[in-house]
Amino acid sequence: MKLLIKISLLLTCVFFKAQQKEFILIDQQTQKEYIKKDSLSAVKFLDSLAENHYYFVKITKVEKVNNKTKIIVDKGKNYNEAWVNLSDETASILKTNKEFFTKNLDSLKQAIHHKYNNEGYAFNRVKTIFLRMDSNVPVVEINVFKDNRRLINGFVLKGYSKVPQRFVKNLEKEFVGRIYDDDNLLKINSRLQNHPFVLLEKSPQTLFTKDSTQIYLTLQKKKANSFDGILGFGNSKTNKITFNGSVNLDLKNVFNGFERISLFWQRNPQGGQNFDLQTDIPYLFGSNFGTQINMNIYRQDSTFANVKFRPALYYHISPRQKVGVRGNFDISSVLDETYTSGEDFNKKGMGVFYDYTANSEEPLFAYDTKILAEADWLSAYYQKSEKTFRQNRYFLFAEHNFHLNGNHYLNLKGESAMLDSGGDFSVNELFRVGGYNSLRGFNEQSLYTDFYGFGGIEYRYLVSNQAFFDVFTQLANVRNSVLKNTSRLYSFGLGFNFILPIGLMTFQVSNGQEFGSPFKFQDTKIHWGIISKF
Repeated sequence: MKLLIKISLLLTCVFFKAQQKEFILIDQQTQKEYIKKDSLSAVKFLDSLAENHYYFVKITKVEKVNNKTKIIVDKGKNYNEAWVNLSDETASILKTNKEFFTKNLDSLKQAIHHKYNNEGYAFNRVKTIFLRMDSNVPVVEINVFKDNRRLINGFVLKGYSKVPQRFVKNLEKEFVGRIYDDDNLLKINSRLQNHPFVLLEKSPQTLFTKDSTQIYLTLQKKKANSFDGILGFGNSKTNKITFNGSVNLDLKNVFNGFERISLFWQRNPQGGQNFDLQTDIPYLFGSNFGTQINMNIYRQDSTFANVKFRPALYYHISPRQKVGVRGNFDISSVLDETYTSGEDFNKKGMGVFYDYTANSEEPLFAYDTKILAEADWLSAYYQKSEKTFRQNRYFLFAEHNFHLNGNHYLNLKGESAMLDSGGDFSVNELFRVGGYNSLRGFNEQSLYTDFYGFGGIEYRYLVSNQAFFDVFTQLANVRNSVLKNTSRLYSFGLGFNFILPIGLMTFQVSNGQEFGSPFKFQDTKIHWGIISKF
């Protein structure tokens, strides 16, 4: 049938002379016109009709109009149902029989194309060949022209390319040699979508050559530096208004090494001041090993002062996970001789930690998931009693944002820590919790404890990608072995967060109480702050 159509068309071309340069093919059913510049293009068009299941195409009329040739085409019936013959290879890939009946030939061809594409044949073509009619149902053969199999051979960075070499090597280690298909392209895009230091300006692009397949990544340096200032208002035990606040300067990727330098200062209503310095260099000497150095100084008015130094070495398990070891060196001095609850001590020891961080797609949220687990084994020496005790210190933090639907989110957060010792504790070595970043509704670092655990649930409603409301509640259990008491606490509150030209503005009202105690409105805390990225 196809041969007769081609011969008829070629004879028509000879009849109307070679100078005819334009052919107009008219669909007899729809009257739609298809303009072709030469006879070869017209023949290809008729071939394509058979590819689309019009197996009985007829030319009903040919006429010359000026310098054009009009051809009326009767496509006939569209046969999308068919008996199909497959090759052994195609049947094996589809995991089906070589011969079967299909009610949708188009869907079958798309499925075959997708299967071969997932095998690395990015330029495969699926063609249908009409064989015969069997009980008014066409019998067709499906052939696949695979072309060369494509594997990912490498990455080329465009735009911001001053990234650590280990970052590129990790991408190559994970993806080079893999099959080039949609799944791997989506994984590459996902790896970079919420990266803390770089932005992917557009989806990965591909350059195909005869012998290689290169993935082009157009990156942009992310504004990762941030300034975080929080100002808090509350009442003291004497019902006087107190002020507290914190300042956090976080410098990231300043030297294009994905490094981080963080400076934190905080003042609490009890006259305590906390200074914390952290540095993080993720790729030492181009390896997957990184180092962290943390120094913390805490001074409680003129009562006591603590100094902590923690150097650490860690290994990147994956872009989101790291595990490491660290040293611990703590020194505490009592500054007031009349302060009998504290004691001079020094501690040293080793510890391990695990960190998992998945950044959030929502710019209003810090991250999607965060897990931090720490364990330290220490030797504590107390100067006054001249005694040494073995101590264990544990810490666990977990947070996750659940997307319920639409603009509704649920944030779950939990934190717990324990200090275990063979001897009695002094007050100046206990954990200090409470405040905006831990147990909200209580004054900053006002709760002294050797064991605590709290969990919170927070509902967030995104007004837009620039603002969200939140309502939260928290439950906590706090133990103080020095005072020999355990408190069960709760807190609740609400807030509003929105983005201004200068940064993310946050406003929060909260109140915290102990179970069994009467509710006191005057214990309400107000926090106002701003987080600015630059």
